Amino acid sequence: MGTALATRSSPAPAPIVPWRDPHTVSPEEISTHIARLEQACLENPKSADLRTCLGMAYAVNYDVYKSMDALEAATALNPKHFWAQMKYAELHYRLRTLIRAEQETLKALDLAETPWQLSVARKQLQEIRRLARDSARNVPWGKPLTIPAVVFSGMVVLIFVAMLWR
Repeated sequence: MGTALATRSSPAPAPIVPWRDPHTVSPEEISTHIARLEQACLENPKSADLRTCLGMAYAVNYDVYKSMDALEAATALNPKHFWAQMKYAELHYRLRTLIRAEQETLKALDLAETPWQLSVARKQLQEIRRLARDSARNVPWGKPLTIPAVVFSGMVVLIFVAMLWR
C-alpha cells in the first residue's frame, strides 16, 4: 500500500489510488494522500489527471463540495478527459441527482475510447436509468427557493406577532 505519487514530465495516466478498498484505509492515510495530491495540483495546475484523482480522494474522504470542485476543474481543464467526466458523473449518481448524472454519463459515453471505458459508462448509465425507473427521487436542482422562503418567513413573523399580541 504505497502512497507515493508518480510524477512524470510527459502526459501519463492518473496516479493509481494507493488502496483498493477505501473502507480499509485510515483517515490519516487518506488525509496524507489528499495533501500530496493538493501539492501535486499546485505544481501541475493544468493536469486534469491530478484533479480527477484529487476529486476521487475527496469523495473517499466524504468531502462532497471539494470533490465536486476538483472534478469540475478537471473537466474544465480537459473537456475530452474520459475519467474526469466519468467520475464527475459518478459523483452526481452517488448524490442521487439522477437527471444530472444521466446527462454527465452520456457525455462520458461519448468520450469513451476503449471497449472497457464504453462498458463502464454503459453500466453506470444502465444503473442510473434503473434507479430513475424504480421511483428514486429525481431532483433537478434548478428551482429557485425564493418564494417558499419568503412565504415561510412571513408565516413565522405572523405567528410571532400573534404570540406577542396575546
